[in-house]
Amino acid sequence: MRAQAVTIGVPVRDVESAVAWYTSAFELGEPAQIPLDGLVEFDLGPFWLQLALAPQLAGCEGLSVNISVEDAAEEHMRFKELGLRVSELRRIQDVVEFFELTDMDGNKIGFVTELN
Repeated sequence: MRAQAVTIGVPVRDVESAVAWYTSAFELGEPAQIPLDGLVEFDLGPFWLQLALAPQLAGCEGLSVNISVEDAAEEHMRFKELGLRVSELRRIQDVVEFFELTDMDGNKIGFVTELN
């Protein structure tokens, strides 16, 4: 597998406040995209910063890592064939296809393919 990009996901209590805070703290411009309500993404060059509305997780679940790959469905099948624990492959029409791989300690690593 060869990663095409990495996305660092941050669960936040309030997206608008988080966008203002991160924009100021990291000297960011406008978001690169807002693919869904409650989800804002900044293209920071070598990686993406994703602010996701998840008040129940903010401050307690930590950051998440999502690795962009050429074909999430293919990677999903490969992991399943290896007997590894993966979530259901999900698709948001014309946006992304994604799933999570869970390691032996319960850490989750997301894999995503952009469809647009």
